[in-house]
Amino acid sequence: MTSASPALPAADAARITLYSFVCATLISATSSAPTPLYPLYHALYHLSPVTITLIFASYAFSLLIALLTFGRLSDFTGRRVMILAALLCNALALALFMLADSAGMLIAARIIQGMATGIALPTFGATILDGDKARGPLLNSITAFLGMLAGTMTGALLVTFAPFPTVSVYALLFMLMLLALALLPLMPETVSPVPGALRALKPNVAIPPRALGPLLRLAPVNVATWALGGFYLSLMPTLVILTTGLTSPFIGGSVVATLMLSATASVFIFRRWPPQRALFIGTLALIAGISLTLIGINHHLTTLLFFGTAVAGQGFGSVFSTIIKIVMPLAESHERAGLFAAFLVKSYLAFALPALLAGFAVPLLGLVATANYYCWGIILMAAVSLLAGRSAVRLKAERG
Repeated sequence: MTSASPALPAADAARITLYSFVCATLISATSSAPTPLYPLYHALYHLSPVTITLIFASYAFSLLIALLTFGRLSDFTGRRVMILAALLCNALALALFMLADSAGMLIAARIIQGMATGIALPTFGATILDGDKARGPLLNSITAFLGMLAGTMTGALLVTFAPFPTVSVYALLFMLMLLALALLPLMPETVSPVPGALRALKPNVAIPPRALGPLLRLAPVNVATWALGGFYLSLMPTLVILTTGLTSPFIGGSVVATLMLSATASVFIFRRWPPQRALFIGTLALIAGISLTLIGINHHLTTLLFFGTAVAGQGFGSVFSTIIKIVMPLAESHERAGLFAAFLVKSYLAFALPALLAGFAVPLLGLVATANYYCWGIILMAAVSLLAGRSAVRLKAERG
């Protein structure tokens, strides 16, 4: 296990926190950048919905493997060496995206990108908490949403208006990744390396006993929110084209960006609310938003589709940020990366598996019918969480 480095000077702590926040956001942006391009890839390479969801799922499963093997490694090696590994892997993935001319190359790029993200998320999450334990949970709550917002919106703009639509967004992100690599030597280390790194590579879900109860009780609503995100980032751009008749990639990307923008805003809106109340209201918003989105899909109402997405995003962001706020303070410094990795494993399984199953269902049921079944499944899962009782979160009891 790591031993904490001597207390950082305030300036150093602020610098590493800001750097880690920006890099974590950038990693999330690169993970969502391909989403607006899926309809274009479909047209260029004749990809089926199954192939598109396989490209998406290959990223998520690779990320899970990386989380299980490398998720705790920064607790032993120190943060900076794992940050270096994550940034290098992500730069390689972006280079492959720029060269991709087939489904096989896209899958290869997504696999490497998933490895990079699986290394980056627990490492940056722990580093942010090392630098600022008070605001760390809030910052960790918004990096994913802010990054996916930036990635989908930038991708949608560049694929619509820039030359070389399958290259431009990746080239921009590649240059930003090189800048992050150049700045890394200027960052302080926040933990001292200790022996045990090889043992840490053994796949293990490291959940401190005091955090296990909250994780299990919050599982249904957490699964519902991440399943929603997986659907939006894989099949929603194509569904938007089918149901609205608007073929611009910008529209599909804008719907996904609306979800992420609303989720980002909700983190700030609900940050001072009591956890029990924030979860309850967030779950209601999730159910209401998905219901409105389904009406928009089934009746070809573009405005309602966007509005329902915005409401669902409020639920997504408030639920995710509240779970982070409840769970992460239950870990000691040497447990943070491992706990964050375990939480992300659960979340990304919900992110990938339902979307992959939906991809296989599309040829049998059609995209609109699949979307209906998928969304009703999310509504059911969220309703189970509500029926389990608002008393499921007892923060004081867990901390005691």
